[in-house]
Amino acid sequence: MIDELRDYVPNVHFELIPIKDLVSNQDYQRNLSWSHVKKAVDNFDLNQINPIKVSRRNGTNYVFNGQHTAEIVAAVSGSRDTPVWCMIYDELDYEQEADIFANQMKNVKPLSPYDVFNGHCQAGNDKELLIKGLVASFNMKVSSKTGPGCIVAVGSLESIYDKYGYDMLERVIRLIIMTWEGEQKSFSANVMNGLARFLYSYKDKINESVFIEKLGVVSIKDLTKTAKERKAGSLGFAEAMLIHYNKRLKNPLPWSDLVNIQINRKKYRKEDSVPDTNEEVEICSGD
Repeated sequence: MIDELRDYVPNVHFELIPIKDLVSNQDYQRNLSWSHVKKAVDNFDLNQINPIKVSRRNGTNYVFNGQHTAEIVAAVSGSRDTPVWCMIYDELDYEQEADIFANQMKNVKPLSPYDVFNGHCQAGNDKELLIKGLVASFNMKVSSKTGPGCIVAVGSLESIYDKYGYDMLERVIRLIIMTWEGEQKSFSANVMNGLARFLYSYKDKINESVFIEKLGVVSIKDLTKTAKERKAGSLGFAEAMLIHYNKRLKNPLPWSDLVNIQINRKKYRKEDSVPDTNEEVEICSGD
């Protein structure tokens, strides 16, 4: 190697070390997230394992990057005798380890939801290809950038698909297009998630023609204002849609149906520790 380039190559070597011989009890370490470990175990892929960074001090192998990786491999293999590839640093003291740990993600650009979605599409994964094809059937596209015919709230597309199924996602996209005709922000995460909640709560009780007529005269700006006065996130949008849908309706939809479904969802989350996040990313279907 050219001598002047050695300054850019870390002084490390690689070894296979049994997980039982790794130590992760340093004070700077994060607490282990067992929910993260379980999720990774359920979706284990041998090719996704990264080398574990280890500082060897006084003959002890201290992990300063990769403790979750070690636990995942141990759980999948069923043995802490399982070896993992480790990148060994021999000349670090404790303070240097802590500094590297604290700064290791500072200059790393995380993958966006679109990057992950596109990667799954390129890999030929069924779910992402179905969603991509569904969006394309409406002459739109999943995108990382806002623009005419673009949906950038990828997380909302996948969340609706996962929670309610393909048919619900198709209905959400179709109703938004027919109601707001591509108005900017009509495909925001909260609008899509709120509509999915609304449709799921009332199912066949909803007259789509009435929905298009009543909500079509309400701008997304006004809908958002009403939603914020109600509740945060998609539930506020579901309630705002119910308010405008029921106006001057002879047989209004009962509030109890929407409220009950939310109570049940909260009970489910509490018992099963299923997170319910509200994605706030904007989506554009045209200027």
